[in-house]
Amino acid sequence: MSIWRLWLLTPILTLAACTPASHDVAPLRNGIVYCSEGNPESFNPQLGTSGTTIDATSAQIYDRLIDYDDHQQKFVPALAESWQTLDNGTRYRFTLRPNVQFHQAPWFTPSRAFNADDVVFTFKRWLNEDHPYHEVNGGSYPFFTASGLSRLITDVVAVNETTVDFYLKHSNSSFLANLATDFAVILSAEYGAELLVRGEPAEIDKQPIGTGPFVFEEFRKDLIIRYQRHDDYWREPAHIEQLVYSITPNANKRMLKLITGECDVIPYPLVEELAQLDTGDEIQISSTVNPNIAFWAFNTEHPPFDDVLVRRAMASAINRKAIIQTIYNGNAKLATGVLPETSWAYSPVDQTYGYNPERARELLIEAGYGDGFEFDIWAMPVQRAYNPNAQKMAELIQSDLAQIGVTANIVSYEWNAFRRRLARDEHDSVLIGWIADNADPDNFFRPLLSCNALNVGTNRANWCEPGFDDLLVQAISEENTDSRKKLYQEVENWVYREAPLVPIANSMRFQAHRSDVHGVEVPAYGGVSFRNAYRDGKREQEAQP
Repeated sequence: MSIWRLWLLTPILTLAACTPASHDVAPLRNGIVYCSEGNPESFNPQLGTSGTTIDATSAQIYDRLIDYDDHQQKFVPALAESWQTLDNGTRYRFTLRPNVQFHQAPWFTPSRAFNADDVVFTFKRWLNEDHPYHEVNGGSYPFFTASGLSRLITDVVAVNETTVDFYLKHSNSSFLANLATDFAVILSAEYGAELLVRGEPAEIDKQPIGTGPFVFEEFRKDLIIRYQRHDDYWREPAHIEQLVYSITPNANKRMLKLITGECDVIPYPLVEELAQLDTGDEIQISSTVNPNIAFWAFNTEHPPFDDVLVRRAMASAINRKAIIQTIYNGNAKLATGVLPETSWAYSPVDQTYGYNPERARELLIEAGYGDGFEFDIWAMPVQRAYNPNAQKMAELIQSDLAQIGVTANIVSYEWNAFRRRLARDEHDSVLIGWIADNADPDNFFRPLLSCNALNVGTNRANWCEPGFDDLLVQAISEENTDSRKKLYQEVENWVYREAPLVPIANSMRFQAHRSDVHGVEVPAYGGVSFRNAYRDGKREQEAQP
């Protein structure tokens, strides 16, 4: 063991020794252990927007009608073999793949393959308020509401068992992109009907049934999630037989488990330390360009953040360059607006406020807060690709604001409690972010700042401007790419003027894994996937007669 590695392990082992014993997972011979950073909110990604939930569910349990291929940069068939646009873009017809099998589990045995009824059931659940499952487990479908899909789609009709028509109010440039997200997963209508007969509809999101590469087995909160391979998967079945999520919120403990072999893969590693272990012998680090943004959102319904002058003052008071240097260890870029550089609608024109404490003081005086004020900054308790250390970031902002006479208190809670309280608008401001669900620029604006998003809790600024929403509608209704790009620059300028949030950083997404593990995909858009994961020697064993 190298001197450096011994030095690295010492504080981690000390931390582990002071931590109560948990039900750790033994290494798997024919599987992979993934040390996740938290509990999923449910086992249906349609009910929330948490990246933790998406990582645990979307690509493991379910499939979508279409996928987005990062490498080819185009939509590709999934549960739908093909699709066509009809009636000037107001109707889409999907031809479904035959003989796709749903999971069989101790609590459900399917009697038929996937068909059009499952698509209609899935989409009408959140589209129609009178659907028997609409209110089950909360009745909130934030992505579909915030993205505008709940108002765009007027009907979903099964033409026959293998054909489904989607009817839209008007043509929409982002429709297919939204269907290719991790939220547009397909559920089993037959399972839903059986649960209604049993009087247990809530189980549809707790004991999930999908068509994906892994079958859900069990979940023990704060401990473990277990999956088994779906042997009848319509694609090539997964190479691994078992997939286990060992829930490990502490970043140091996740790293310790990786080093000792208790974990095979971990998300959000301490890159500045793990990079020195990336020799290829035991541990490797992989990264991907991840379209995301870290931002500081002001609750514009809480004074003094209802005053645009105060919001501009806050934006001018913080040293974002220092934040980038301290928090991201060179693995992020300073955001120049809401859209990251990876977006086709990105413009190099800087639409942010530079570090100018003197100007911040002048704006506070103009707003009537020359003597300062006191408020809370909420800092996420978990790591994210866009923000590896929200607590430290909050401390840096706190220090900057003290220089202009403003007192900031740092607040945090357990992750699911944090999200529930955010949804109740208890925060004054929050350090949070967004990872793109698809390649369309609309995905960065509508879920974060539209009036629809305000109603479902993804608009953390609680900022609603009908004129802003009208501009977004113009942008998604425009088919010409150059014209759309100009409209999104107008959208960026609106955000700059009103400053409901402060763009901070666009960062890479990292994960670390044992060197004998391969094929764990971290796509640019969406959650982690284990469908193509395997261990050294596993593929060779499968190939033997």
